[in-house]
Amino acid sequence: MIVAILNSYLLLLFILVKLRVVRFNLFWKASPFIVFLLLLVGLFIPMGWGAPQGSVLVVRHSVAIVPDVAGEVIEVPVQPNQPLKAGDVLFKIDPVPFQAQVDAIAAQLRLQETRLDEMTQLQNRGTGRTFDVEQRQAEVDQLRAQLVGAQWNLEKTTVRAPADGYVTNLALRKGARVTNLPLAPVMAFIDTSDTIVGVEINQIDARYLASGQPVEVTFKMTPGTVQTGKVESILQAVASGQVQTSGQAVAPRTVQAAPFAVRVRLDDEAFARSLPAGSVGDAAIFTERVKAAHVIRKVLLRQIAITNYVNPF
Repeated sequence: MIVAILNSYLLLLFILVKLRVVRFNLFWKASPFIVFLLLLVGLFIPMGWGAPQGSVLVVRHSVAIVPDVAGEVIEVPVQPNQPLKAGDVLFKIDPVPFQAQVDAIAAQLRLQETRLDEMTQLQNRGTGRTFDVEQRQAEVDQLRAQLVGAQWNLEKTTVRAPADGYVTNLALRKGARVTNLPLAPVMAFIDTSDTIVGVEINQIDARYLASGQPVEVTFKMTPGTVQTGKVESILQAVASGQVQTSGQAVAPRTVQAAPFAVRVRLDDEAFARSLPAGSVGDAAIFTERVKAAHVIRKVLLRQIAITNYVNPF
């Protein structure tokens, strides 16, 4: 953009000299360099913090699906990358052993409840001991608790979607045996209930960022278009500034200025939901500073949107 403005000035100067409006003396010969410095120092460098620009990435939460019970898979009704609603069935585990456990505990519970009734009647007649009644009551309570746990295990043989989304890279098949170990997930579920649009802004340009500021975004997958939105939040930490519990002494490392992440919410929520996770592009945030540079930044962003038709990088 600075080259375009400078070339426009050179063309105007050439016309004025040819029309003898100005004399081509030393001042006018040096004027292109003066204009270049004024544009650079007075407009384009301040534009970095007045209307910062950065790369944008669409991120979604991924849930590692681990069943709560172990067993043999008898049904996998889902298809990869097909929209699902919260509560839809992902797969089913053979419920026979869990149903048998429920039935066995239920039978024991009925027997103990009968014995409890008999002991209570004997106590009421004065021929039974209070201790026997309390013992039977404890056994009944214990079996009821076991029945609740067994019924919970039976319900967990049907694994359901935790939220709106889809399953990706589905390899689970009928007949596979799954376990309830946290390090052995059986599928990856992509949560589409919330779309995260993150923008990376260099630290030197992030000084005036604030929530609610207007944003314009262009994505590689939708060339020629510009989406509007607002800054939702500025993340207050990056990995390079994180300290984790460790038994080691401080390990010196190279300190680099990692960009800050800014979360953006697009005005067109339907468009945001349609974006695949991993979509990239460029975004510009318009602060309350250097407003004269906002128009230039908008023009630059639209140039990027047009070049996205041919630029894959």
